[in-house]
Amino acid sequence: MNLRRSLPALVPLVLTATFFAVGTAESGTPKQSPVNVTPGAIRFDPHAPKLDVDYGSSALELKYIRKDADSADGCTVRNHEETEEADVQPGAGHVTVAGTRYDLVQFHFHTPSEHKFGGRNTPLEMHLVHRSAEGKLLVVGVPLVVGSHSVVDDVLAKLAPECGAAVEIEPINLNRLLPPGHGTLHYTGSLTTAPFTEGVEWYLTSPQHVTAATIARFQGLFTAGNARETQPLNGRTLVEVPRI
Repeated sequence: MNLRRSLPALVPLVLTATFFAVGTAESGTPKQSPVNVTPGAIRFDPHAPKLDVDYGSSALELKYIRKDADSADGCTVRNHEETEEADVQPGAGHVTVAGTRYDLVQFHFHTPSEHKFGGRNTPLEMHLVHRSAEGKLLVVGVPLVVGSHSVVDDVLAKLAPECGAAVEIEPINLNRLLPPGHGTLHYTGSLTTAPFTEGVEWYLTSPQHVTAATIARFQGLFTAGNARETQPLNGRTLVEVPRI
């Protein structure tokens, strides 16, 4: 899929409601995430290394990630960096880029999407976080839009409470978390939560479907949102990279 051509088609998929990312941009360094994806920022490099995905099956543990454990009302107040996170069994999935292997560690969710597409958010965004043996991070960002049932609905069927037990999920095919289209956009950015560490390799996919009920369930927990605002590209471009 050529994402430069498909970007205009993505914009109508966002909800008609306006969403606002919460939280401030604590860092002014030049390679921060998330970013706004525009056609003019996309380029094609025939020499760019491909994203080789090798996912299998894994049981999951869905847990609530707290950022306000020291607060007296932390169990009822939503910190804007909190989320639902699914831990993946070790060795269940990895990606390889230019000979470097990154193992899938966990994936989590933001509402609205942290990355924008043509200046618009999608209702949710899923981040699949990978780590190399040297500790370098690679994140596959998947925008989630309203559509037919997908395995993402199974993962988010029951949300973990902030101050309660994690939810155990039967094994899923991790490949089904990704959309059918095999195009991605690559850029180098940062973590989107403190300490906003840079040097993170980002790969943004085409949209994956999730039902309206699942979106409502997640947004019902994070009513004020849990997304960081977009950061300046500062001259960076996004390179079209095939996923194999």
